[in-house]
Amino acid sequence: MPLSDVTVKIDLVKPSGLVGLGKVLILAKKTGESTIKNYSEITKVLIDFPKETNAYKKAAAVLGQENRPKEIAIATYDPDGMEVTTAEDAITKYYDKDWFFVVTADAELADQLKVADFVEGKAFKMYAVKTTDPESRNAFKAKAYDYVIIFYHPNDEEADAALVGELGSQEVGSITWKFKRLAGLTPIDIDSSELKAIHEDGAIAYVTKAGDPQTSEGIVASGEYIDVMHSKSWIKVNIENSIQKAFSNNKKISFGTDGISLMNGQVTTVLEKGVDQKMIAKNDDGEPLYSVTTLSRSEVSAADRANRIYNGLSFSFELDGAIHEANITGEILG
Repeated sequence: MPLSDVTVKIDLVKPSGLVGLGKVLILAKKTGESTIKNYSEITKVLIDFPKETNAYKKAAAVLGQENRPKEIAIATYDPDGMEVTTAEDAITKYYDKDWFFVVTADAELADQLKVADFVEGKAFKMYAVKTTDPESRNAFKAKAYDYVIIFYHPNDEEADAALVGELGSQEVGSITWKFKRLAGLTPIDIDSSELKAIHEDGAIAYVTKAGDPQTSEGIVASGEYIDVMHSKSWIKVNIENSIQKAFSNNKKISFGTDGISLMNGQVTTVLEKGVDQKMIAKNDDGEPLYSVTTLSRSEVSAADRANRIYNGLSFSFELDGAIHEANITGEILG
């Protein structure tokens, strides 16, 4: 993430009983010095990566979607080079660049797991990985990642890239990642017990239901929903950016009622947008289910005031959620 004086921590608390985050980074092998480059069209990718390369195939899958991002990035590594020799090295080097979803074009399972470990440790951006066998699925399942999407797809198609290409740039919170059609992907032919096993492994698949090709679920490896994790990151980065801009755009933010109210307003504005984008729920009366709490100057420690650190702002909200299944009861009257 970029330099900032603001840190937001969000814990997901489940009840009992305006930055977009969709740009895709492709990590790919390429002889020579490691680079990162943006591409807005597949014809431009072709200049650097021939059609037979995995990097080109991943890029084509992303850019071939109806709701594709405006541009993608490709970062390279050279296994025979001196410094950036693995996908893990590349993501370490370029983590703070402008992207949110990452896919790997050429990495084997061991290096994929290292990329997953790195992304999970940062707890912000997300890694989508294609697996083709139960053993690979289980390797990711074992670590119950919150920021890793496992897409089981034994066909020779770029399911991971298609998924984040189609859904990653749509308005965060406004969609669930289940039931979605992906361009260029062929549904796999499996029965309900096989699909259940895939979901139990924390993975998703591309199947046909009621005659329509669609994603079978919308979960990350831990079983949490992709849209929940995406929304969590969206709220975090937008609150950080909003308050950071307030710091930059004001001559001074006083350590008093006016300054504290200003920061409260920045957080509230972001949460209101979260309500509009269906990240944050409303009650039965249509009132948003979030709260923002601040401590007054006198409630903050003297040490924090002396160090010009304000630790008195907190917020909470209830996730809007989505309906993924329905059990319907009917009655026939004779």
